[in-house]
Amino acid sequence: MRQIPVDTSAATVMVAKQPQIKIKDRRTGEVALDVETGAKLMTVDVMFAANDEVEILSVTVPETGVTGELGMGVPVALTGLIARPWENEFNGQKRHGIAFRAVAVTSLAGGSQAEAA
Repeated sequence: MRQIPVDTSAATVMVAKQPQIKIKDRRTGEVALDVETGAKLMTVDVMFAANDEVEILSVTVPETGVTGELGMGVPVALTGLIARPWENEFNGQKRHGIAFRAVAVTSLAGGSQAEAA
């Protein structure tokens, strides 16, 4: 499967929604695990602003790669961000999109919220 590296150096990236545990099967509640390490996977929604455009991306990250306080609006760094095109068929309907995956999501906030006020 093709993986496309994403350059975040010229982008502003902020948390749009706090990290959530990624669920593999909604019917059973089975948690998604990293195939290579067995770590739980998390989903972090981020605001990705670059080239005068803003998008909300849902990024999958191993639980061990989620560091710092990641509340809404906190600026973050996305380490090893890749985009992976996907396509599947469900109930006769073809669907496609782009999945985003990162090695780590790290808070860039220098201090506590109280210090910034």
